[in-house]
Amino acid sequence: MSKLECNVCHHHCKLSENQTGLCNARSNINGKIAAVNYGEITCLALDPIEKKPLRHFYPGSMILSVGSFGCNLKCAFCQNYEISMAKKNDIKTQHVEPEKLVQIALDFETRKNIGIAYTYNEPLIGYEYVRDCAVLAQKNKLKNVVVTNGCVNEEILKELLPYIDAFNIDLKGFSEKFYKNIGGDFETVKKFIKTAHTRSHIEITTLIIPGENDSEQEIINLSEFIASLDNEIPLHISRFFPCHKMKDKNPTDVKKVYELAKTAGEKLKYVYEGNC
Repeated sequence: MSKLECNVCHHHCKLSENQTGLCNARSNINGKIAAVNYGEITCLALDPIEKKPLRHFYPGSMILSVGSFGCNLKCAFCQNYEISMAKKNDIKTQHVEPEKLVQIALDFETRKNIGIAYTYNEPLIGYEYVRDCAVLAQKNKLKNVVVTNGCVNEEILKELLPYIDAFNIDLKGFSEKFYKNIGGDFETVKKFIKTAHTRSHIEITTLIIPGENDSEQEIINLSEFIASLDNEIPLHISRFFPCHKMKDKNPTDVKKVYELAKTAGEKLKYVYEGNC
């Protein structure tokens, strides 16, 4: 049988029957590309909205956070690698249909829950589940939040945009070289940010990794890009701690985080230091 192309992200994996793509979550099944992680939940928690992080979207509220497995990037510094790098049979999951997830979210309304956040792994490689849950959530007057790396093709984003109230987008660095090293696509994520900003509330997060993306010039370029869209888009400058394949690297110096946040603040109105 001929191979089928997956069009969710920049990799455009060409898959034979029963073959799974780079993300470990999309396969060629019976002549159709499908998300094998649909409804397969690895994490479920009620979190403060600020933990996403979102500082300007219903501050003080809670949100039901849900994650599956798989990711289309291969970041050596991933903090959730146990699930983001996992394959279907590598990790224990619980199947939760959209109707059930929305009901759980509604049950938590008495605890200040405003909706559902699709997070922990890369949620948009299984965008069908996000879409189906978000449609139901919206009908029940719940908010939908997506925490994403933004390396997803524009057609997928446009299908979801009518249902997503807020995004936190990881802008992991600001160079072609950095994105190439993590298996991403710099232009795709920039386009994603521009498009998401037209319809939804967005906030940006950048993890500062010593010797990787911590130059002053890179932060100047990054903040200028965000400001070109809107200088009131919040930026979260986050401190790196050793993990995954970077356990031998030192944590980011706290002083460095504050210095870069100050630099970004010359272009942006709202810059927040994280993990300090």
